[in-house]
Amino acid sequence: MRKVSDYAIQLREKQKVRRIYGMLEGQFRKYFEIAEGRKGVTGENLLQLLERRLDNTVYRLGFSCSRNQARQMIKHNHFLVNGRKVNIPSFMVSVNDIISLKEKSRKIDVVNESLAAVARRGIPSWLELDQDNYKATVKSLPDRQEITMPIQEQLIVELYSK
Repeated sequence: MRKVSDYAIQLREKQKVRRIYGMLEGQFRKYFEIAEGRKGVTGENLLQLLERRLDNTVYRLGFSCSRNQARQMIKHNHFLVNGRKVNIPSFMVSVNDIISLKEKSRKIDVVNESLAAVARRGIPSWLELDQDNYKATVKSLPDRQEITMPIQEQLIVELYSK
């Protein structure tokens, strides 16, 4: 029986995380470099940056069924951040940012179906949703404990540190 190398395991973990967040290698590497330059644990910084992307935040809030759908809705100008139009999925949300769905977009069936299903999926504690007004507030930055996906960020750090 052949043993899988550490490199292969690390590479698989990186590809899994890239696939979850829907990113290309170049984008992912830039996020890693930013995370590495910040104070604190690099792996946790990386996950925090990925979670703070607007497309991920829209998905986490339940305005869409997937990150890809959230990315498309952002590109099609359905969302406002602090009252301003934002059509860049990689936009970084900050504490106290208000994310809202445009008035015209509130009639979209997919959005309303997704919002109805958000009760089952749940919303992270770092976000606060006002479902009736189609608005949300970023209360704090995401903690590692709030990211429930089975990600071993240390493997990614080890891979890039070689």
